[in-house]
This record gives sequence, C-alpha cells and structure tokens, in this order.
Amino acid sequence: MSTAAQVLAVAIGVMLVAVFVMEAFLYRNPRLYPMFLIEPHEYEAVRMWTVNVGFYNLTTAVAMFAGVALARGDHLPQGEALVVFTAAQHVFLAFVLLATRPKLWLNSVLEGVPAAVLLALVLF
Repeated sequence: MSTAAQVLAVAIGVMLVAVFVMEAFLYRNPRLYPMFLIEPHEYEAVRMWTVNVGFYNLTTAVAMFAGVALARGDHLPQGEALVVFTAAQHVFLAFVLLATRPKLWLNSVLEGVPAAVLLALVLF
C-alpha cells in the first residue's frame, strides 16, 4: 500500500474519531445542528441513535488504523483488505445518506469522497 494511501487512511480514521466524539458526546451542542438536523426537544429521542452511530464510527476508525498497521507490518494483503473494506463501506454509506437525507449532501461528500480516493489509491 502506498504512503499516500496510508496517510489518507489514517486521516480518515482521525476524522472518524472526531465524528465519534461529536455523535456520542457532543450531539447536544447547538453548533452541530446542521450536521445532525435535530432540535433540542429531540435530544433524548435520538440519544441511543447518536451514541450507537458514534461508536460505529469509532470501530471503523480502529479498523482503518489496524489496516494501516497490518499493511506496514508483515501482513500487507490483510491490511489492504481491511482498508479497502472499510473505505468501500463508507462510499456505500455516503450514497445511503444522500439517498435518505439529501439535505445532508455535504456530510455525504465528506464521508464518501475521501473514502473513494482511498479506494482508488489502494486498488489502482
């Protein structure tokens, strides 16, 4: 796996950790309303969703970091497979987000474009 792919994979992982913190712990912050499209009276109703999705993003960040670590070690095919799967998953989920909530198109772009670039770097 190229150095560029590894750097991008780590950057995506860091981004996913930041999203984890926002979703799991900071979702009540009014500045994040554009990202979550929730109102203060909805916080308790969406708490389980935001916390669970936050931890989902944390686990995919860990998968991205683990893939890079494996690729840098003696397990290149396994590391690349983990990075490719995780990146492909986020490209797919970006399309799902766009289809289900077009108003969040920027979130879809921020999730899908880096992951698509990473896929291209690893696969081609």
